[in-house]
Amino acid sequence: MEKISNIPELALTVVPNSIASDKSSIPVLGLGTAAYPFVASEAAKEAILTAIKVGYRHFDTAAAYQTEPVLGEAIAEALSLGLVKSRDELFVTSKLWLTDAHYHLVLPAIHKTLKNLGLEYLDLYLIHWPMSLEPGSYDIPWKKEHLLPMDFKSVWEAMEECQKVGLTKAIGVSNFSCKKIEILLSTAKIPPAINQVEMNPLWQQKKLREFCERKGIIITAYSPLGAKGTPWGTNGVMECETLKQIAEAKRKTLAQVCLRWAYEQGVSVVVKSFNKERIKENMDIFEWELLPEEVDKINQIPQKRGCQASEFVSDNGPFKSLEELWDGDI
Repeated sequence: MEKISNIPELALTVVPNSIASDKSSIPVLGLGTAAYPFVASEAAKEAILTAIKVGYRHFDTAAAYQTEPVLGEAIAEALSLGLVKSRDELFVTSKLWLTDAHYHLVLPAIHKTLKNLGLEYLDLYLIHWPMSLEPGSYDIPWKKEHLLPMDFKSVWEAMEECQKVGLTKAIGVSNFSCKKIEILLSTAKIPPAINQVEMNPLWQQKKLREFCERKGIIITAYSPLGAKGTPWGTNGVMECETLKQIAEAKRKTLAQVCLRWAYEQGVSVVVKSFNKERIKENMDIFEWELLPEEVDKINQIPQKRGCQASEFVSDNGPFKSLEELWDGDI
């Protein structure tokens, strides 16, 4: 991968793009900003600036993460320092939270997100989860009695309006199963460009990936390293003996093996780290490849979803079991 050294002391890697069927594109590697508990921090801002310096151009946030303002501050600072020449060089993703997942609240929500970011448009706006909450506070955790079924048709119509009026270049979904995407597509005028889901060697999402590929939808993998230490994460990825052995043999970090594996699957990835050295290490995935026998070993790793999302399951809610929420893929 081509290296550019116009930024002192830091090599800039040119990150390739994945292309959707509608010709929209997304950098294959991005920086996630979901740090638990969800709070804005100076550490997040410094991590974003470091990431821009070493070549990240995709930054993933959400209304729920409370990192939209610090991402906006970091982008403004990067522009003022000349780290990027224009906002157009960056790819910014944010997500519609459940309390705003109602037809009449979608446009106000994206306007609030843009105000938080200090931007005129998003590159990608996602429905965060396939359900709604009663309008009101953003409190997390929420009360399960406030969970509501999402009106996919009307909420997606409002998302389409966001794109039509130029508030976002592309729209998509997150945490949607094959079945739920089918429901969305049955009335959609603009198909989702992206489905952002948990994906790593311990939860490879083969069925969903094949489905989305047929539909021209790009997968973006979150928790590519397992999101250890978060309520939605698992320690299993970083403790996997198979991955440790491959990393040792290749003289790479386990994280680099996971990210290279995801890259070779043809998906885009958002990886969260606020550690300067790891941010740089996580970029070093483009100039080497996994051997076929190493890929075979990864394919044999037992599969289990890390993000169960049981907080979205309720006897009186839209999904009464994990099987209903994930349509059997758990």
